[in-house]
Amino acid sequence: MTDQADIFDRGAVRRHRDRAAATVSEVAPILEDVADRLLDRLADTTRRFMAALDLGGRGIIAPRLRAAGIPTVAMDLSARMAALSGAPALVGDEEVLPFGTNSFDLVVANLSLHWVNDLPGALIQIRRALRPEGLLLASLPLLGTLDEVRRALTGTEAELRGGVSPRISPFPDLRDCAGLLQRAGFTLPVADAEDIDLLYANPLALLRDLQAAGERNAIGERSRSVPPRALFPAALMKLPVNEDGRITARLRLGIMTGWAPSAA
Repeated sequence: MTDQADIFDRGAVRRHRDRAAATVSEVAPILEDVADRLLDRLADTTRRFMAALDLGGRGIIAPRLRAAGIPTVAMDLSARMAALSGAPALVGDEEVLPFGTNSFDLVVANLSLHWVNDLPGALIQIRRALRPEGLLLASLPLLGTLDEVRRALTGTEAELRGGVSPRISPFPDLRDCAGLLQRAGFTLPVADAEDIDLLYANPLALLRDLQAAGERNAIGERSRSVPPRALFPAALMKLPVNEDGRITARLRLGIMTGWAPSAA
């Protein structure tokens, strides 16, 4: 771990995921699409996995791995969200993994590591929890995700309040992802990007989907005051629309794969 200042309020992340456990099924098609893209990487290896860890899979990843015959433990920062994955499941923090060395030969972190304050430290802990030649599969939003929304919110809030509060998380750049894996001690690090464009006839439905998934603002320096009532409707009205009158929300998805080193 490092002494860097925390970017995210982990207590808020937990609370958001607790609340979202009751609504995450509303965005299941999106989460399942991302899970398919990530788990497709398993088809590229002939390795047989005997013990897997699902980090923050929102009830999507662990059942799929178990259906494929891979014994899987699910872990989430939220007890309610962890319960969606079925047993065995436990509450735990990605920043302080509660596992010993050589515990798993597969770790899957689907759309969960972007709320971690010390991503290099978390990757090191994952690598230590992997057995020699174990595999990490991870997905997370990259720089470019929700860019139009970020600009619209920033500009509108500046107009309404004369200042801005951070409302969308900072995301890593694809160029940094393979380097992060290498720094954490993974071999054969690979990072790819895929763009997923989500179309909305009603811009407010985008905000509802983000809340339903537990992706609410948890930036530590966020404003705790109630935002102007007109902020979100006015900002969303500024988003460009296509010829069908729908807005596009882009998820720039980063997929990271890395292997734990072989035994010396």
